[in-house]
Amino acid sequence: MPKDLFGLPLWAALAVAILIIFVRGQAYYWLGRGLGSKIYTSRLGRRVGEERLRRVEEIVARRGALAVFAAHWVAGLRHAIPIAAGGTRMPLPRYLAATVLGSIIWTSMVMLGGYALVWGWLEIAARSPLIAAAVGAAVLALIAAYLAYRRRTPAEPPAEDRTPVA
Repeated sequence: MPKDLFGLPLWAALAVAILIIFVRGQAYYWLGRGLGSKIYTSRLGRRVGEERLRRVEEIVARRGALAVFAAHWVAGLRHAIPIAAGGTRMPLPRYLAATVLGSIIWTSMVMLGGYALVWGWLEIAARSPLIAAAVGAAVLALIAAYLAYRRRTPAEPPAEDRTPVA
């Protein structure tokens, strides 16, 4: 397994990735702080919807720094929570602590986990291309089965569309 990534030592590539994720979080925080309540009338706010924005703000109000830390692991919230934290004027020291921890832990897990998966699969491919092809086919089959299941399962109707059962 190589000890470098894109010409950088692995530790340096990881440090750069952590820094990128941290800076992204700061940009979102300051975007939210600058927009404040104008987020609701912005193009992004109209596209996302007031109800969703309010729910994200409720999460930040209820969970605070824990929401900022945990948002790193949830794709949509990874962007929305920092904007809401800025918009609701979460104290910067609290936000920074949660973002630093989240950036370090999440980026390390994703980057090093992905690195290990890729190189593990390449190691299998080098020893036995047939087994590597079988593993690849199995992964693709699982993804296809999951997507087929998701398409067959009807989405739950919005709360206001449900009729109470008497």
